[in-house]
This record gives sequence, C-alpha cells and structure tokens, in this order.
Amino acid sequence: MLKVFLVEDEVVMREGIKNNIPWEQEGFSFAGEASDGEMAYPLIQKTRPDILITDIRMPFMDGLELSRLVKQEMPDMKIIVLSGYDEFEYAKEGISIGITDYLVKPVSGAQLLEAVKKVGKLVEEEQEQRQFLKTFERERLENTQLARQKFFRSLVSGNKSVSALLKEGREIGLELAANRYNILLFQIFSGGEMEAYSEEQNTVTRAIEEMTEKIPGALMVELGLEGWAFVLKETENRGLEEQQQEFLNQLQSTIRSYGKVEYFGGLGVPVGRLSELNRCFEEANRAFAYRYLKERNQIIESGREEAQIPDAEEFRLAALNADRMDRKVLENFLKTGLKSQSRHFLDEYFNSLGEKNVQSLLFRQYVTMDFYFTAAAQVQQLGFPAGELIERCGDFQNMTAVFATAEQTKEYLNRVLEAVLEIRETVSQKKYSSLLKDAKSFIEQNFDNEEISLNMTAASVNLSPNHFSTIFSQETGQTFIEFLTSVRMEKARELLRSTSMKTAEIAFAVGYRDPHYFSYLFKKTQECTPREFRAKA
Repeated sequence: MLKVFLVEDEVVMREGIKNNIPWEQEGFSFAGEASDGEMAYPLIQKTRPDILITDIRMPFMDGLELSRLVKQEMPDMKIIVLSGYDEFEYAKEGISIGITDYLVKPVSGAQLLEAVKKVGKLVEEEQEQRQFLKTFERERLENTQLARQKFFRSLVSGNKSVSALLKEGREIGLELAANRYNILLFQIFSGGEMEAYSEEQNTVTRAIEEMTEKIPGALMVELGLEGWAFVLKETENRGLEEQQQEFLNQLQSTIRSYGKVEYFGGLGVPVGRLSELNRCFEEANRAFAYRYLKERNQIIESGREEAQIPDAEEFRLAALNADRMDRKVLENFLKTGLKSQSRHFLDEYFNSLGEKNVQSLLFRQYVTMDFYFTAAAQVQQLGFPAGELIERCGDFQNMTAVFATAEQTKEYLNRVLEAVLEIRETVSQKKYSSLLKDAKSFIEQNFDNEEISLNMTAASVNLSPNHFSTIFSQETGQTFIEFLTSVRMEKARELLRSTSMKTAEIAFAVGYRDPHYFSYLFKKTQECTPREFRAKA
C-alpha cells in the first residue's frame, strides 16, 4: 500500500481527514500526522511516506517551507497542498518547489480522495518505471559482460580484420583506436584461494571497476574464472608507458586497501597495431603463468622475469631443496590452472630451474618423477586410480625418448598436465551439475520474487557472482536472465491457460511489478501477446 502523511494545524479538519476517509479500503496506509511542519519533518524522515498532504499556513514552519525540505531530501515524494487562499503566488511557488497538486479549502473528503488516488496512480507508474529500468539494467549488464568476453577472445585471436574489431568494439562500448597498446592479465585471490568466494572479494571487484572507469585509456574485460584483462592504450595527452605506470600504481593501491585480498598480474609487451594484440596477449599470458611460480602481490612484466636458479649454476643433486623444487607450485596449477595455460606454465617452470640444470639428464629424470608422483596424487584425490595417468600418457619408465632432450621431457610432462586437467574438468562438471541443479531449484522457488538477482542466486550456492555467471552460461547455454525469464514465462503460460487472472495479476504472480514490461517480454519470447495466447489456449 502507498503511505500517506497528513500535516494540518486545524484539529477538526485533521481528524476529519484522518478518520472519515477509509484509507485502507481505498488502498492506502495512513502513515502519520502532525500539527505543523516542524513537528512533521522528523516523522516524515522516519516513515518515508509516498504522498504528503500539507496545509500551507501553519505556525512554526509553513507548508511551503516543509515541502521545500522534503523535496530536497526525498525528491520522489508527491505533495498535495491545501490552502484557504486561492492565491496565484502560492500556487506559483508550489510549482517551482515541485508540488504535485494544489487544492483550495474547503475540501470535501471525496475531493481529497480523488486527488490522492490521482497522485497515487502517478506514484505507482513511476515505481513501475524505476523497476523496469532496474530490471533492464541488470539484463543489460549481464549481456554486456558476456559480449565483452566473447569480443576479447576475438580481439586476441588475430582472426578478424581491424575494421571489424573497431566496429564490434564500439557496439559494446569499447573504443579501441590508438597508436600503441598493451594487455594486463590480472586476478585477485581471497584468503589465499583462487576460487574462494567472499564479500570482500566482490567489494574489491567493484572498486577496481569504478577505478578503471575513471582512467582514460584503460578498458576492462571480465574473464570469469581467469580474472580480468585490461587493454591499455595510448592517449593523446600521455605516452603508453606513463599511462600504463599510473594505471598499475592505482590498481595496486586500490587492492592494498583490502588487507585479506591478494593479487597477481602479467603484463605483455607494447604493440603499435591492433592486429598485433594477439602477440601482446601471448606475452601477457606468459608473464601471468608466473602466478603459480612466484609470490603473489606483484605484477610481472613479460621479458623481465627472474629465474629462481641462476643459469650459471652447475647442477648438483645436493643443491635440490624445497625452495627450488616446491611441489606446491605444481599442486596449485593442477588445482586451478587451465589447459590453455599448461605450455606457458611448463616453459616458465623450466626457465625457473635454470638452463644448466635442465640440460642434465639426471635432473630431467628427477623433475619428471616429481611431476609424475605429484600428478598421480592429484588424480587419486579426484577419485581416480593413479594408473589412469599411465593409460592416458604412457609409462615414462618405459619411454627412453622422454629424456632424450629437454623439449621431449616438456612434451611428456605437458601430456601429464593436460591429462590431470581433463580429469579435473570431468569431476568439476559433475560438481557444477549438482551446483547448477541447486541454483535452478532456487530460481524455480523464488522466480515470483521481483528482487531475485544473479547476486542472490550466486550466494545461494556459495559462489561469487562473476564465477557463477560464467559457469551458468557455459553449462546451460543461457544467461541467468534468460533462464529466469524462461521460468517466469512458463509459469505465466500456465496461469493464462488455467486461470481467469488478469494480465496485471499474472505479471505480479511471476515476479514483474510492471505489467507493461511483462507484456513486452511475453510477446518478445512467445511471439504473441498474453491476450492472444489465452485466446489460442
């Protein structure tokens, strides 16, 4: 119900308005009353009515002064002014303040009720419009995010012409024309875990998004489970290096203000053509692979990585220690890495061991055994027998070619990595299948709640919104909004077939406050209006 608040200094009139109009019966809630503006203002701040009825001439604070204060703080509130004077100046000032209606006393209960109903209809229309815009914006944001992900993959694939890329970029709000470019791949981790979900992580995400929007020459693309890609471009006023450094400083400063959140970034090499961004991306990806090898809270620039073991150091078995051969590095990649990153990971892992060491046959045998046993343990943790690796990759003990050269050793270890990641993906799909089943169940139980959102559904299955959005669209082939709309439309069709409910009632029953928006979506998705559907049914 819409709430009404009354301010009137004449007791008889105030009591008459309060008691002689059947407010609830007419669809309104009488929220409160006061004898003057000064007494009314704190009560209005507390009750937040939709409609304020106030006299003009009152002691202490008159109706116009009260209206001015209310409109400054609560601009959406509608105000009906009552006056014993039909004076143009009062009406003129009321219009400048934003008063909705101006009634001259004496006013009958019927006249006032008619005015309140008229204003109430205006309030409801504005509320519906705000809800429409809110729903539209949620849908637009989710679709824009997915469109940007798809576009970025095209951008770094090198398969499209420059003119096509510029055109597609503009269509999703990314202006790419510039003299020079670079790419930063970036990821944040909550509580030390790559996939952990926390509200603080979401807060950091929003802070980074807001920061990026304020920096010219920085374009942000959400990559779901892989973090973000930032396309940094040279602007008219600044060179790329200066622009790039300022962005990195602000990004790291933003992250540091949240103590528990860690980060890692990989920066590519500057390029002078849009068509060269695929090479820039490869270099950024190479540097980004160091997040498995190095400590977090740093941004590595491609080509400036430092090996963990100097190349000049001769291989000695006694030199092997936990710092140089840390199994956690491999375990971390096996738990969170992607197949597309396995070769980069191996390249940087071998580089970190030192060229002299890698050339040693004994050392390569040691590395291979360590890799194999770590991978086998991970396979067993996923619920598969350790022998699964032999079936997929072969037994290195029976393949002398594995150790012939460093490249052949890496080729075998890459097969091992990819095999474990494939097994992990199989397990993840089962896990996601259960998770998506729970998410769909949550949607089907709450589709009639107009406030249901991607964030609310993600929280119900304990995932971050971005992570959930990526998984949901990948596994179902639909965005969250598309699935929610399909559930609501199915229920709407059922109600149109089996009940005599009005379209507005059905709209409300399936989660839409605005019946016009419901009718628009129904026609868009069902290719007929609700009335036409009912006639066919």
